[in-house]
Amino acid sequence: MSTPENIHPEFDRFLGREDKEGLLRQRGVVIWLYGLSGSGKSTIANMAERMLHEAGRFTVILDGDNLRSGLNNNLGFSDEDRSENIRRNSEVAKLFASQGMITFVSVITPRRALRALARETIGEDFVEVFVKADYATCAERDPKGLYAKAEAGTLKQFTGKDSGFEEPEEEAELVLDTDATTAAECAQQLHEFILTRTAST
Repeated sequence: MSTPENIHPEFDRFLGREDKEGLLRQRGVVIWLYGLSGSGKSTIANMAERMLHEAGRFTVILDGDNLRSGLNNNLGFSDEDRSENIRRNSEVAKLFASQGMITFVSVITPRRALRALARETIGEDFVEVFVKADYATCAERDPKGLYAKAEAGTLKQFTGKDSGFEEPEEEAELVLDTDATTAAECAQQLHEFILTRTAST
């Protein structure tokens, strides 16, 4: 997207990223958790954040439903709106990571092209984490009652049913399988991964 003619971004006069990361004694990163609704994305992000907080790390969570209730409340679930949803989320996450924050993004992100958009926008700070759980497992959990609505036909464009979900091929840096492992064990695995990735130099 081109920069509008009368907009003049400037970054060189601001405190640099190294100043922020030095203060926080950590490196900024974006942990992009994606998977079907009910796979455990938000649960794992919440658990891992609390572990990191106890370890003295500064974090923020960008949750898909929270973002859609505010920043993205004018977006639906068409292909165009899903793409814009990811673009906005990516720009916010990129901004937080550039300030040294460990940033969790918990968004379904059903298609590889959308994840590629997030990776391209965020750059080297992007870490793709697939929270794996099959449709039947998520439907059994159904913490928000969405699967019941989808089966009843009252919820359209539901990911995994009316709208497809593309699992990663080899692009994910980490896969957390909540069919085979508890959320707590997945959170511990993610916590250890992040500590290694964000250690200050």
